[in-house]
Amino acid sequence: MDVSKAIRRRKSVRKDKADSVSKKHVDEIIEAARLAPSGNNAQPWRFVVVSDDKTKTLLKENNIFPQDFVYTSPTILVCCSDPKAYSKNLAGLDDDNKVRAVRDVSIASAFMVLRAEELGLSTCYVGWLKKEEIKPLLNIPKECVVPYILTLGYSDENPHETSRKDVSEILIKK
Repeated sequence: MDVSKAIRRRKSVRKDKADSVSKKHVDEIIEAARLAPSGNNAQPWRFVVVSDDKTKTLLKENNIFPQDFVYTSPTILVCCSDPKAYSKNLAGLDDDNKVRAVRDVSIASAFMVLRAEELGLSTCYVGWLKKEEIKPLLNIPKECVVPYILTLGYSDENPHETSRKDVSEILIKK
């Protein structure tokens, strides 16, 4: 599958089959993130792979996600980023390191989503979560930001097409 096709086919899936995702596929998806670009090549991203019922139950008992579909997803990829990973900053030109960290993990996770699509897997970005409360439950370092998670599985639904703005609405003309 080419990238253009993966971009056009990708949909946010909120209902996955119970089938587990193989370690091989998870590793390939993490590898896609590893190859993503980052500011100053800092590679600030960190990921936690949650696929066991015990950890999902712990997250549910702590009401980490308000959307129940997250807990039933075969795999939850917790996307984290370390703002302290950057060795240089150009005052007046760079964003603060927290913004940079979120930007760079976002690029990496977009690579993950496209690789998942290519492998026949479904994903959904989920930003509704208790971002600070999840850290101690999963041993995520305090300094890391957790902007969102990705669910990962095999779709058990056929999401409808969502409308997209026309190019003329998103292109700023000079």
